[in-house]
Amino acid sequence: MTPTETGLAYDQITQRWTRPEFNRNNGIAQHKTALSFLDVFASKTDAPPATSSLSSLALDVGCGCTGRFIDLLHDNKLVVEGIDISKKMLALAREKHPNNTFYFGDICTFDLPHQYRFISAWDCLWHVPLQSQAALITKLCNALQPGGVFIFSCGGVDEPGEHTNTTMGPEIYYASLGINGYVRHIIEADCFIRHIEYEQLPEFHTYFVVQKAIPQK
Repeated sequence: MTPTETGLAYDQITQRWTRPEFNRNNGIAQHKTALSFLDVFASKTDAPPATSSLSSLALDVGCGCTGRFIDLLHDNKLVVEGIDISKKMLALAREKHPNNTFYFGDICTFDLPHQYRFISAWDCLWHVPLQSQAALITKLCNALQPGGVFIFSCGGVDEPGEHTNTTMGPEIYYASLGINGYVRHIIEADCFIRHIEYEQLPEFHTYFVVQKAIPQK
């Protein structure tokens, strides 16, 4: 499946995330863990200054429609942009956060307009075609400011693979580089892995917290 086809599939099931029973705490604790690394490894002289809206920018990749991560990032004094491939998801996101900037597009080919202090890609990268995932990990790591933090979830399997299923209704595509694949590309992009966790065992749902190296003076 192409990203465009995935977006059309999510247009059919947007209501799953608008129901009262949706767990809005999903991913919140993990994002708080990621946010806690923002200043831990950065000295006052080396850390990028957080005195302008540009330096405090965050990007929510596959932002969806709930806005829960945007709210959390706002609470942490970050100016948040979002991108999604589902037009219906974005329409709802814009209703909830009319003052935020949102982009419709495929993150693999979209030209990111800024460097970001924080990037989130929660439960979305596994929809990226397997052959595009390595380049995307590199792209998002390169989009971090020095000392910036990137959190993403993935399938924590041993080997690269891809499949589709219809669990949510329409056919949806999933892929993973495998744990070692993600680790390799993160290191090659001059980033440090601060945290890896399989937080939904026995499912292989895994998340990484990654931090961009700060150039040594």
